[in-house]
Amino acid sequence: MQREAANSHIIATILIVVITIILSALILLLFKIPVLKWEISTIPAIITITNIIHVDDYTGKMNYDSRMILIHTGKISYKNSDLKAYVFRNGKPLSCVIQTLNANEFIHTVHLGVQWIGFAGCSGTTWDPGEMAAIDFTDGTFHPGDLVQIDFIDKRTNTIISRHSFRAA
Repeated sequence: MQREAANSHIIATILIVVITIILSALILLLFKIPVLKWEISTIPAIITITNIIHVDDYTGKMNYDSRMILIHTGKISYKNSDLKAYVFRNGKPLSCVIQTLNANEFIHTVHLGVQWIGFAGCSGTTWDPGEMAAIDFTDGTFHPGDLVQIDFIDKRTNTIISRHSFRAA
């Protein structure tokens, strides 16, 4: 009876080399893979649109009045003179200009596409939580079914502090 040798030095060597290469690659990847952020950065809706009014206050008839009613739903007060707003209709920016949310300062600005701003949120120096404001756009700016978005920008940092979208009814 003859015994066969069970030597597999070549296979063992190949396995050790492959395992070493795989482990080396994994270690290299640990240092090369960028840190992935799983959180999604979203802009909060601190100031929200509650309604868009399309009818005349006196007659109640449809005239596409385009008055936007807003409410501050956040927790901190904002200085009105530090805020400006950009408005979008159906994803496209409007040419209206709202350079300040302070009603007294607004009177002296060029405000194309906006007739007036007012209510408690815009009347003082700050817009406090729970206070409402109104922006009266040029008649016909919005129609029922339009998707309206408003972005509020902090003029000191030029960052968007609030974004809200609303489907006009």
